[in-house]
Amino acid sequence: MCGICGCGQAEVAPADGRTAAGIQSHEHDAVHDHGDGAGPHAHPHPHHDHDPGRRPGGDAPDHGHAAHAPGVSAERLIRIEQDILSKNDAFARQNRSVFSARRLFALNVVSSPGSGKTTLLVKTIAALKARTPVAVIEGDQQTSNDAERIRATGAPAIQINTGRGCHLDAHMVGHALETLRPEAGAVLFIENVGNLVCPAAFDLGEARRVVVLSVTEGEDKPLKYPDMFVSADLMLLNKADLLPHLDFDVGLCLANALRINPNLQTLTVSARTGEGIAAFVAWIEASAARHVAALARA
Repeated sequence: MCGICGCGQAEVAPADGRTAAGIQSHEHDAVHDHGDGAGPHAHPHPHHDHDPGRRPGGDAPDHGHAAHAPGVSAERLIRIEQDILSKNDAFARQNRSVFSARRLFALNVVSSPGSGKTTLLVKTIAALKARTPVAVIEGDQQTSNDAERIRATGAPAIQINTGRGCHLDAHMVGHALETLRPEAGAVLFIENVGNLVCPAAFDLGEARRVVVLSVTEGEDKPLKYPDMFVSADLMLLNKADLLPHLDFDVGLCLANALRINPNLQTLTVSARTGEGIAAFVAWIEASAARHVAALARA
């Protein structure tokens, strides 16, 4: 377990529900092949000592984390964080290469616990699966409940249990992808562990990042957790069906989100009633088309 965010080990459960070998967060190398031309490569399994405020690909600033690691200097802790995050970024690039080779459009779906993102995915898959293949990588600390809910829609899903870990990383996703093997051209949803802090720092190789915010959480969430909203491409304001029963200012929430990230796109949705799901599906399809066109030009 790391000294900053409590990350421990992860275990990938195959699509049939059996338990696979865990992904340990230790400093050793495991060589494996992502397939489809990506070739075998080494994945050091790092401890996840990191700065929750660091954006993917950026530098890790000093936020005084040495106070959480007695006997470790701030300078050394920053070096550790930078090293771990640079390794993660290398794994993310490998994942991105595999996504490109298989023509997968990967979405990293992030939120606080209880925002309704699994229910939202179930509704979205129901609307999308007749038009394009869909697959899901599920992340939770324990249980395979969400993967089972996804598989009930007919979409293939694999569960990653992170144990004490508070986020998915690119290494975990790479291993899960090898087992899941989604159909070429699929939309791949990666449902991250419920947490608005640490997942912001970890690039998984995704094409787009979607943050789900529930109207029960308060209008100031984007101000409290700016790194997540800065790194997101789309914000889904979920549980809109509850608005008549809440003192929630939608305009203020959207203004706060755009203050943090002026380029953030936003949709108001309800996983319960289906409001806004068609608009989300249209956003996915348009974003996937632009992504494929960009890959073709590259």
